[in-house]
Amino acid sequence: MDFLKKHYEKVLLGAVLLGLAVAVGFLPFKITSDKEELEKKRDQLIHPNVKPLANQDLAQPESMLQRLTIPVALDFSAPHKLFNPMPWQKAQDGRLIKVNETNVGPNALKVTKQTPLYLIITLDEVTVTDSGSRYKIGVVKQASPKPAEWTKRQYYCRLGDTNETFRLRDVRAPADNPTNATVILELRDPDKPTEFSRGRIEVTKEKPFKRIDSYKLDLEYPLEKKPFRDKRVGGVLSFNGEDYKIFAITENEIVLLANQQKWPVKYNVSAGP
Repeated sequence: MDFLKKHYEKVLLGAVLLGLAVAVGFLPFKITSDKEELEKKRDQLIHPNVKPLANQDLAQPESMLQRLTIPVALDFSAPHKLFNPMPWQKAQDGRLIKVNETNVGPNALKVTKQTPLYLIITLDEVTVTDSGSRYKIGVVKQASPKPAEWTKRQYYCRLGDTNETFRLRDVRAPADNPTNATVILELRDPDKPTEFSRGRIEVTKEKPFKRIDSYKLDLEYPLEKKPFRDKRVGGVLSFNGEDYKIFAITENEIVLLANQQKWPVKYNVSAGP
């Protein structure tokens, strides 16, 4: 204790000097740490960690750009009335009718009856002679433009014979009963008269060939209360101040021709008998 009493100033000074020495020894580490911290903050400010942008939904802008590539088409035809005055027409009974595509002109035609027109081929008779067999074949062309062909025309044929309708291609018949024959015919193409390209058919006495080739129609034009009976392809319909030629008739459509313009008119097939 006496030593401390006599030398406490020295002990205190030594402790202070020791603390200063420790502080001086720690100072380089502190400077380095602070320097690293400052550089880290500088890097964060200069080179921040930027998150990538999320994918943008460009569907709406792309749709708008796509619409801009499509030219605008302005249609001022019917039923728009800006440049199309509404015409009226007086009916036969004096009524005024607002004219449109459905109640005036070809589209106003009504089909009241539809009748199929057939191509019918029959084997009417087989004659066996010493020189070979002959076959009497009947043909009815109900759709022909020639009225004479609407009734049966008969042809006497041998194997290989041709006419304006068919060629007798082959015959099958039992040896003990040659009159019980099946004739195989090749039909002539009406658009190519020199060719038989409509296919082969088989005809027997019990089983004639029958095919719908066209139709004939009964029609009415309600605005004028004008009926047309038994009209076929090639016939003429006169109504609404115009003559319309029947260009074609199918199962559910009639095509009219006037002034180099075709008018396809749909109708209900249930109108037929």
